[in-house]
Amino acid sequence: MAWVVLVLAGLFEIVMALSLKLSNGFSNLWWTLSFAVTAVLSFGLLAYALKSLEVGTAYAVWTGVGAAGTAILGMIAMGDEVSPARLISIALILAGVIGLRTLA
Repeated sequence: MAWVVLVLAGLFEIVMALSLKLSNGFSNLWWTLSFAVTAVLSFGLLAYALKSLEVGTAYAVWTGVGAAGTAILGMIAMGDEVSPARLISIALILAGVIGLRTLA
C-alpha cells in the first residue's frame, strides 16, 4: 500500500510543478491554489509512505516519478523541447525508479 501512496504522491508532484509554472510567479490565483493544494497532498502522501518505506528509496522514487512525469508532460503540453537525449534521460530516470522499487 505504501508504494501505491508513494506513486500517487509523485503524480501530485507532477501537477504541483506544472501548476507552479502556470501560476506565472504566483500571479494567477487558480494555478497558485492548484500548486498549494497539490504540494500539500504530495508532501502529505510522501510523509505517509515514509512510515513504512526507507527514506532514501522513497524520496528517490518520489522525485523520479515527479521529474520524469513533469518532463514528459512539459514536452506534450507545454511545448518543451523533445530530443532523443531528453527521452533517453527520462528512460534512465524511470529505469532507476523501477530498479529501486525492485530492490526495495
